[in-house]
Amino acid sequence: MWEKMGQLYEVAMCVRMLARAEQPKSSIELQKVVRQYFDSLGLSTQGMLRNRWRLSDAAPAEPSKAQKAPLRRSARSRLTVISGDASGE
Repeated sequence: MWEKMGQLYEVAMCVRMLARAEQPKSSIELQKVVRQYFDSLGLSTQGMLRNRWRLSDAAPAEPSKAQKAPLRRSARSRLTVISGDASGE
């Protein structure tokens, strides 16, 4: 997504800032910048929510037999005949 959105420079800057922020005695301000990069690049939960990104499974899950709709021969086979009058008496 970063390549598709043209964010390669932002990713590189995030990596550079993260390397600096992980050094001993790094400033709180630098750590805040890294957190902002994480949010803007979707690397945090908040960033994923803001970008409306979801992680998908490696392989799409097949619906179980209980979830599959039964095969019908025709649209008419879905209808059920109810005896009696419509007034419910």
